Amino acid sequence: MSGKIKDKVGKLAGIEVLEKNGIDLEKLRKLIVAGVGSEFATYYYYTILRMHCTGLDGEGIKEIVEDARIEDRNHFEAMTPRLYEIGGSLPRDLREFANIAGCPDAFLPKNWEDIDEILKVLLAAEKCAIHSWGEVCDYTVGKDHRTYEIAQRIMGEEIEHEAWFVELLSKRPSGHFRRGIVGQSDS
Repeated sequence: MSGKIKDKVGKLAGIEVLEKNGIDLEKLRKLIVAGVGSEFATYYYYTILRMHCTGLDGEGIKEIVEDARIEDRNHFEAMTPRLYEIGGSLPRDLREFANIAGCPDAFLPKNWEDIDEILKVLLAAEKCAIHSWGEVCDYTVGKDHRTYEIAQRIMGEEIEHEAWFVELLSKRPSGHFRRGIVGQSDS
């Protein structure tokens, strides 16, 4: 927290509780920035990937990619306020933000006309997100209830996204369904 804010309001009780519970705030901030950086980048790359889902196979997948894309934006927006609550902030430079994201970029594959290649990129992004938010959950469980609860909801949706893309690649059943409103998520 900046000195000016601390001077005006004193030490925040929410910060005191986290420190008392053994949370290293700098470590937690870095985990969250890595997670929200990945969500922000994924939203961008999923926009490109969705646009390249063409042809008879691709058109049926666009809506599922769109659901995951919008939900990833929601994840960014759900966790970013928590970052600021614990005295963190987003990098001011977009390039720096992309460089410290916790997952690699979900680039459009060279053979983008093969819908399975796009699905493999989507699946890899979801797997990384699950691990990233799992790390936040593991670090905060029993010590930071607010961050844990947000990260757990995000991770649950990322597991659901993984199942969608596994189903599309393997043709096995999954639980994908349209939410009540496009982009509606639990986070």
